Amino acid sequence: MAFFAALALLPISWMASMAFKPAAEWTSAAGGLTFLPKDPTLNNFRYVFTGNSPDQMVGLDRTVWRPLYASLLTAISGTLIAVICGTAAAYAVSRERVHESIGLSLLQLRIFPPLAVMIPVMIMWSFLGMIDTWWGLALIYGIVTLPFSYWLMKAYFDELPREIEEAAIVEGCTPFEAFRQITLPIVASAVASTALFIFILNWSDYLIALLLTRKDWTTIPVYMNALATAASGQLYGAKAALGLLAAVPPIILGISIQRFLVRGLTFGALKQ
Repeated sequence: MAFFAALALLPISWMASMAFKPAAEWTSAAGGLTFLPKDPTLNNFRYVFTGNSPDQMVGLDRTVWRPLYASLLTAISGTLIAVICGTAAAYAVSRERVHESIGLSLLQLRIFPPLAVMIPVMIMWSFLGMIDTWWGLALIYGIVTLPFSYWLMKAYFDELPREIEEAAIVEGCTPFEAFRQITLPIVASAVASTALFIFILNWSDYLIALLLTRKDWTTIPVYMNALATAASGQLYGAKAALGLLAAVPPIILGISIQRFLVRGLTFGALKQ
């Protein structure tokens, strides 16, 4: 376990080390690569936040603030769309015995290669004026991740006894009140774990954001790819610093819902 954990953490450790290296230590031409920085610096972080040029690098046209805002807004909005619609669809299929073809239809959204699907989407989004808009990107995020939300939540609802809701209805609740007051609190941990999974998918997306954004609403992955200049080449230190910063929101979200997360991932695994 320790060996495989160390193997998995090796790229992250290298990225963390690279984030604090000056430009002279990015390549072997400067005296050989080393795991730890010989002359630690915070210039890479200053570079992505301020756009100033440390270590003789060319200044940035834009800083990370706008892509960070775009990533947060689109990832959170897309997650809300997918979780709300996926939960509603999963509950309807699980409880109302709707035909399973609905679930298979949703699954078809993930069967085709993303690039093949994005070509008609780009044409439709261009016709609707939704290219390079946060709502256009958030909407497609919600649509693309909807199958994950549906199948995850359906598994949780299938494991929940319907007798609990029937007892609430006998006591005077409407079906919607039973769902809102009884079922949702019980599966709150499942919703939290599903939301975290969907958020990570949206947060780390590159292809969709690359095709549907131009300048105003580029996200962090697209912005990271643009960190290169003709004079300096690939800005590995700035990219590593941005990679560390990009890992913070999912970590914060995971810690904030930690008490729900473990129960949500093991929901229905143990039976009495």
